[in-house]
This record gives sequence, C-alpha cells and structure tokens, in this order.
Amino acid sequence: MDKIKCLDLFEKSNISYIDELIFSKENPWEVLPEIKSHIIKLIEKGIEGFSELEPGILIGQNVKIAKTATIIAPTIIGNNVEIRPGAYIRGSVIVGDECVVGNSSELKNAILMRHAQVPHYNYVGDSIVGNYAHMGAGSILSNLRSDGKNIIIHGEKDHETGLRKIGGFLADHADIGCGSVLNPGTVVGKNTQVYPLSMLRGVYKENSIVKSTKVVVEREER
Repeated sequence: MDKIKCLDLFEKSNISYIDELIFSKENPWEVLPEIKSHIIKLIEKGIEGFSELEPGILIGQNVKIAKTATIIAPTIIGNNVEIRPGAYIRGSVIVGDECVVGNSSELKNAILMRHAQVPHYNYVGDSIVGNYAHMGAGSILSNLRSDGKNIIIHGEKDHETGLRKIGGFLADHADIGCGSVLNPGTVVGKNTQVYPLSMLRGVYKENSIVKSTKVVVEREER
C-alpha cells in the first residue's frame, strides 16, 4: 500500500501554524489549495513574536534576508531562517523555523517544514518539503504537466488529485541529489536518498536509495 498520507510522510514540526494546516488534511495535495487562505488568516490575527516586514509578510526572530532577495506577499517566514542572495519567494509560501532558502531558489505556493533546506538554484512550486529534508544544488520540483492536465500520483495505484499544479512531496529527512528533476506529483518517503541527476516519477518508499527512476534499493542503517 502506498504510504503517501500526511501522517506517513511527516512528523509534527512543533510549529503550530504549519502543523495545524498539514495535519488537518489526510492527503498532502489537499493542503496545497489552502496555503494562501491559511497565511492570510494568520497575518490578520498575528503570530506571537513575529513582525511585519511589509504588508502581507510576517517574519520571526533572527531572520537573515539578503538585500537581493525578493519576497512577495502573502508569506510567512519563521525563526532562525536564512534567505540568501537572489532568492525569489513568489507568495503563498510558509518557511518554517531554521530553514535555508538559497541563492536563486524560487518558491511558490509551498511549505517548508522545520529545518528544510533548498539552498542552491532550486525550484519548489506547489510542494511540501518535510522536516530536515534537503534538496541538492539545481534539483527541481516540477509542478506542471506538459499537456496541462490534472496531476495523477502514480504509486501502487493511481491517485487522482483534481489539481493542475503539484510539484513534489518530500518526507522528513529526504535527500535529493544535485541536478535531479522530480516530475509533477512525485512523492519521496522518509529518510530516502536520491542519487544526483535522477529523473523521478511516482512514489518512492521510505528508507530507500533511489539510484535511477526504477532502481531503488533498501537503505542500510548507519
């Protein structure tokens, strides 16, 4: 059975405004249409300890934002986050505590949970990146089929999402190798490592090493 539900992919981040959204839904793709409205509600009522960078953008404490980064509302950036030069946050984005958004990385309608890292030339659209997940330089979460049709997640069975745009769902501690492209609707399980320059499509189980699209081995404990 495919382990692709929110409870299969993510542990609680202990960031209340992230957990209350993600774990209110059974499937991760059900979270995506709710991100913008959830952020707007949070901005309206405020988050303790957060300040308004500019209208529609809330930031936590000890946040480092490079002068050349671009942040568009509505966006929430958590505590102890680093936003590096050239980063482009296009709105409807929640960046959790201790995250890194790297140089020339682009985020749109996405959630980064605690300590997620998208540090170099990454695209993260319509996606959830789990706790301590990491994307290597140049890795991409592609979010739109070439024919523009709704995204189907291909696991042991096909999961109809009803959404035209879905990137990827990276579970906690997933590690995506440099230069990899994840096709729309790809799911990478907990503690799974993906080799560099991989092209992925479908569902990849937890505790695995993905050597290529169809070559997956069990990850030995270290």
